[in-house]
Amino acid sequence: QLKLVESGGGLVQPGGSLRLSCGASGSLDWYSIAWFRQAPGKEREGLGCASDSDGGTYYADSVKGRFTISRDNAKNTVYLQMNSLKPEDTAVYYCNALGFWGQGTQVTVSS
Repeated sequence: QLKLVESGGGLVQPGGSLRLSCGASGSLDWYSIAWFRQAPGKEREGLGCASDSDGGTYYADSVKGRFTISRDNAKNTVYLQMNSLKPEDTAVYYCNALGFWGQGTQVTVSS
């Protein structure tokens, strides 16, 4: 069983940046890793993923150009760099690998 732990959330002003981390209990070398978020009263939304097969990254239109996923396999960690944050980015952010979920980290964008 793979344990995932997200961190790095917090309160940020509109236009600001945050970097979230997703640390894994084991190797992520062979896994695609995805980031999701869920805002209050809304369904969980897929943001993007870092593929294991071709090394590519893919993003939802809502975050393309603002969010960047990267991975450090040596540290068993995947990152979500979030720039130009908007109030509508406020949500709990989760990572997922092989069907396992972390507990989430809260991101609040507000002045």
